[in-house]
Formats: sequence, structure tokens, C-alpha cells
Amino acid sequence: MIEKKETYFPNVGQSWGIVGIAILSMLLFSPVNLILNNVLGKEISFLVYYLLAMGVPFGIAHLIRKKRIGINKYNFSLSSMKIMALVSISIIAIQTGITQPIVNSLPMPEFMQKIFLEFANQKGVFSFLAIVIAAPIIEELIFRGIILNGLLQKYSPVKSIILSSVLFGIVHLNPWQFVSATIIGIFSGWVYYRTKKLSLSILIHLVNNLIAFLGMYFMDAETMMNESLTELYGGFTNLILITFSAILVSIIGIFLLKKEFSELKN
Repeated sequence: MIEKKETYFPNVGQSWGIVGIAILSMLLFSPVNLILNNVLGKEISFLVYYLLAMGVPFGIAHLIRKKRIGINKYNFSLSSMKIMALVSISIIAIQTGITQPIVNSLPMPEFMQKIFLEFANQKGVFSFLAIVIAAPIIEELIFRGIILNGLLQKYSPVKSIILSSVLFGIVHLNPWQFVSATIIGIFSGWVYYRTKKLSLSILIHLVNNLIAFLGMYFMDAETMMNESLTELYGGFTNLILITFSAILVSIIGIFLLKKEFSELKN
């Protein structure tokens, strides 16, 4: 009897399994981070920890995918400068007009503020490599390159994009990053669905993380944590103007992207 080869991976249950492996990996490699802190310093140890904690789950998911459906390649081909500019501007606008107002409205307990403050004070080159380079590549490989790509083979685009985005939010393990990651994931997932180009998803993630890193680098972390969004934006009028302008730019950006994607398809 000839065994029928699977045509897609992962399904919904397997997608949850990949996220479970990622969370378990983060927990198991935590002692490595603590040990290396004393030897290499916080920033280098965090980079090593991140590469292990997220690299191992990607490696496992990649090998299972290769074994089950025989695919071990990812589409890293570049798009036009126009499309890359549009996705970059759109994600900045989404971050400014949608994500930040929602995240800023969520109360944060003192112990979480201390964790975020400690993280925000790491502004060196190794933190840059972890946050702006490694995270966009590895996480997009997992959540768009493997999970979303597999789900799209069996389920509707809406279900696939939402599920992969929620799982992307869950793996961040806190409500504040859950909101941000889920919103970013929906936009990144939509772009991936329309183009099948992982390079664009990585670019979206990279630009988003770069904005966050630059905020940490140039602004006082404690001020960012303690001041409201109204204060950070320089008053209520500025907040309204910036928020609505950013939402408008987001809508225009997505409209123009839809037009570009339709032209590519034709």
C-alpha cells in the first residue's frame, strides 16, 4: 500500500504545537541567559539566548515540514521599491495610529514596568542585532513562512491570517506585546497572502522593531513608561491629529498596496 504524502503543514493543531514548542524552548533556555549574563554581559547573553530559544523551534518546525511535505525553501525574492516603501510607511502609520493608542491604554503593573524598563535600557549593538535583525527573520520564518503558509493551503485566508497572528501574539507572553504583535501579524499576514514573499513580512517586522528600538535609544525609558500617550505626543490636540493622520495614512497605504498587488496578479 502506497502511503499518501501530506500536501500541507501545519494544520490548526500543529500550529498550536509549534507555539507550544517555542514557549517551552524559551523556558528551557532561560538558565542559559542567566548563566551567560555573568560571563558575556546582558546584551550578548540575550542575543545568544534568543537565537537558541527561537532558532530551535524554527529548526524543529522546518525539519517536520520538510519530512511531511518535502518543502524546505522560502520565498525571499524582493518586491519593487514602491511596494517596499508602501509597506514600510503603512506599518509605521499602523504602529502610530492604532497599535500605540491601544497598548498605551492598557494598565501595566509595577513588576512588568520594571521588566520593560530593564529591557528598554539595553541599547547596544547586540540588542540591535537581536531586536531589529534576528527577531524579524526568525519569527517571520516561523509564523508566516511555516504556519501561515501551511494554514493557507487548507483554510480560508481570513481564518489563516487571524489564527497565525493570534499565535504570534501569544508567543510574546504578555498582553501589551500580544496586542502589538497580533496587529502587526494581521498586516504582515495579509501582505504575505497577497504576495507569498517572506521578504516583505520580514521588512514589515524589521521596520516595526526598528521604530521601537529607536524610541528606546533616543528617549528616556522611564519617561516612556510613566507618561501617557497624550504627554508623549505633546498634548491632546497633537494626539488627535497624529492618531487620525496615521490612521488615514494606513488606509491609503493599504488601498495603494491592494492596487499594486492586483496589478502584480494580472
